Amino acid sequence: MSVSHLREKCNAKNLVKARPGKGEAMFDNQKQTIQRAVLAAVDTGEYDIQASLDELEALAQTAGAQTAAKLVQKRPSCDPATVIGSGRLEELAQLCENDGADLVIFDCELSPAQLRNIENACGVAVIDRTALILDIFAQRAVTAEGKLQVELAQLRYRLPRLGGMGKALSRLGGGIGTRGPGETQLETDRRHIRRRIAALQEQLAELKKRRGLLRARRKKEGVTTVAIVGYTNVGKSTLLNALTGAGVLAEDKLFATLDPTSRALTLPDGRSVMLIDTVGLVRRLPHQLVEAFQSTLEEAAGADLLWCVCDAASDEMAEQVEVTRQLMRELGAQDIPMLVILNKCDLVADVPRALNQQTALISARTGFGFDMLLQKTSELLAPTHRRVTLMLPYDKTGLISEIMASGKVYAQTYEPEGTRVDALVDLRLLHKVSQWRV
Repeated sequence: MSVSHLREKCNAKNLVKARPGKGEAMFDNQKQTIQRAVLAAVDTGEYDIQASLDELEALAQTAGAQTAAKLVQKRPSCDPATVIGSGRLEELAQLCENDGADLVIFDCELSPAQLRNIENACGVAVIDRTALILDIFAQRAVTAEGKLQVELAQLRYRLPRLGGMGKALSRLGGGIGTRGPGETQLETDRRHIRRRIAALQEQLAELKKRRGLLRARRKKEGVTTVAIVGYTNVGKSTLLNALTGAGVLAEDKLFATLDPTSRALTLPDGRSVMLIDTVGLVRRLPHQLVEAFQSTLEEAAGADLLWCVCDAASDEMAEQVEVTRQLMRELGAQDIPMLVILNKCDLVADVPRALNQQTALISARTGFGFDMLLQKTSELLAPTHRRVTLMLPYDKTGLISEIMASGKVYAQTYEPEGTRVDALVDLRLLHKVSQWRV
């Protein structure tokens, strides 16, 4: 699905198709046409506009668009009608014509009126940052749950904007009792979307329930979970693949993977933990996505430890960590221990050497720092096992199998009085063997 398709098509049935903009390029199922886009933003001083615009360009490239030009206007606030001023709007229209652009992407969320007014002025398709991210998510979703979540987010975004997405035609009646304008196509579209949203919410609620039951079962069985969170394209999937051989798609693109993946990992102390990869984050993540992906993100909220992966080679490293922390607070996961992982250190000339207990320096590509990462993970996790030395009578050697099932046996020797065992014992099993500790 193309960037423009996000505005042209809706997953609900019988929706009016918006008018393609002048020179608008389309994607089809077989061939992908590269669209030329002008990126526009308003600098109100609220955030680093250059960093945000660079990210917008990366998002556009990921979606299949080529940047033709950029336009930034510095002003105290966005114009309620056209976001940018009238003079800059004329300049934007001229840029589209001169550079052969068929798409304008704004770095802020547009209202239906703003969307319509800018389209009329520029004569090309116009989308905002949220619509762009939704389009990328639609491309990347693989699982049934992921597709449902994306569709829900798209429809929630689309519903209040139907009025700005093309002219709706009134359907005239053809007999007694049907004369007059009747129900407009716009009203029909809204009704269909609301029905579809309700159906999607019901399906996702069932999936959320299943996820909750699965998490409860893991807790009951004493499974320790570590959620990998962080900014998109910082190497989360590469790290998961390197540690577990998960085979997850890892590309140098934003949101290369969308659907969560779980894999088992053995720590140096013998404990087995479940690594859970989660959806990547960006600045100002659209609330529609946060709401739609609530059940997926709750995997992080229910974890025993968070791995916050960030790009050590990026100038925005500190902001990446803060974006992650903010979302964790929104999910109610602020009390979960977090290990900040500085990835891609092989790309940094001067890497920090003095790191605290809550920070690890690694390269997921080369494997550097993995030993220290796993060691710190073991230390930050609440103790579930204890290393002890036991002298088990020969009639109690069956306990060794129980120990090995949930822990680890480092060594065992046979002596006259029994079997001496050096083992990592699950705390739930410790009471059964404590009388034979030496």
